[in-house]
Amino acid sequence: MKVTIIGSGYVGLVSGTCFAEFGAEVSCIDVDASKIARLNKGEIPLYEPGLNELVAKNVSQGRLRFSDQYDTTIGSSDLIFIAVGTPSRHGDGHADLSYVYQAARDIAPYLQGYTVVVDKSTVPVGTARNVKRIIAEANPAADFDVASNPEFLREGAAITDFMRPDRVVLGVENERALAVLRELYRPLNLIETPIVATDLESAELIKYASNAFLATKISFINEMSVLCEAVGADVHAIAKGMGLDGRIGRKFLHAGPGFGGSCFPKDTKALVRIAQENGVSSRIVEAVMEVNEAQKARMISKIRKALGGDLAGKVISVIGLTFKPETDDMRDAPALSILPKLVEGGALIQAHDPHGMHEAKKLLPDSIVYVESMYDVFNNADAVVLLTEWNEYRGLDLKRIKNSMRSNKFIDLRNVYVPAQMQAEGFDYYCVGRQNR
Repeated sequence: MKVTIIGSGYVGLVSGTCFAEFGAEVSCIDVDASKIARLNKGEIPLYEPGLNELVAKNVSQGRLRFSDQYDTTIGSSDLIFIAVGTPSRHGDGHADLSYVYQAARDIAPYLQGYTVVVDKSTVPVGTARNVKRIIAEANPAADFDVASNPEFLREGAAITDFMRPDRVVLGVENERALAVLRELYRPLNLIETPIVATDLESAELIKYASNAFLATKISFINEMSVLCEAVGADVHAIAKGMGLDGRIGRKFLHAGPGFGGSCFPKDTKALVRIAQENGVSSRIVEAVMEVNEAQKARMISKIRKALGGDLAGKVISVIGLTFKPETDDMRDAPALSILPKLVEGGALIQAHDPHGMHEAKKLLPDSIVYVESMYDVFNNADAVVLLTEWNEYRGLDLKRIKNSMRSNKFIDLRNVYVPAQMQAEGFDYYCVGRQNR
């Protein structure tokens, strides 16, 4: 099958590469000529484990190509996926669909033969029908259908998620479009991946509902962590006791500094907005967002309290800047809310992240010092703040760190370490939802 992907960002590049791995002939198109030039040189503009190798393999085998020209492949494509950004719109929190609709206008003149145009971007209910209207108005002779095929990719595990998904959601209007999409995903039949075929509106809403529910689990356990600290309970025990219930499950029950990233903050805001526009309430999702912001504020207070209430002149070593491990994504990372407040309080921040420092420099205060060598970041520190649980930080040489510091505060916002162990190593240890001692 011949597939064109409009947009070569995270979703577009991963999806296009994996479709090529399935055996399709894939062209990834992006209006950013510099990005296409980098891709054609073999330079991947984002960090995702395994993506470099998979791109190189499929390019060398002739199944994957990159272009900034729409007229090269649109006319011969069986499917065109729109995988452009849908950031939160300033002011009202709604998803900005301008890139989606512009992509629809751009592809319309080149459509030839029967084509399925698929929304891969996360979009509000009704977007696919608007895409259909835009294309039909621009090219009345076009023979096409629209579909919705939301992505469920976890940054850091996107290749596995695409190749071995929990499910594939296909929102369509008719059997003709469904048959084309089923053929594209036929390689997944071998592992018996469930295919959820539904209407356009349901497919569009499934993605938002899924992300909002996962965000709810995170905010719930974070709220429980506050209660645990108040009553002397252990949030790890609470999460384990809850998660062993098959109706609840253990995933996403990890207390920490709050959720971030490209999906949860944006999608919860958009879902609230969709509900408001349709005259219904979304009180649970609104509360999830409020709890998440409050959790970030609590982390700032926890750090300040650990340092005696005064941050002025204190050297804080921050390890982990991205919103989660195995990505260079800084979008809505807790670091963006926490570190500027520490700087405002007079703290001197020295930071390390395995892959996120380049992006962090663009977004965080200029006064932050970035340290390339992991153990050098601890030199002369009054406190360590573990903000993102990269594997590199799970087995630190604690004695070496302690000897490098000028004080002994260790503030573990991801609960990576065991309080008793940290006490034995001589640290004044702080964590989330557990008793420090």
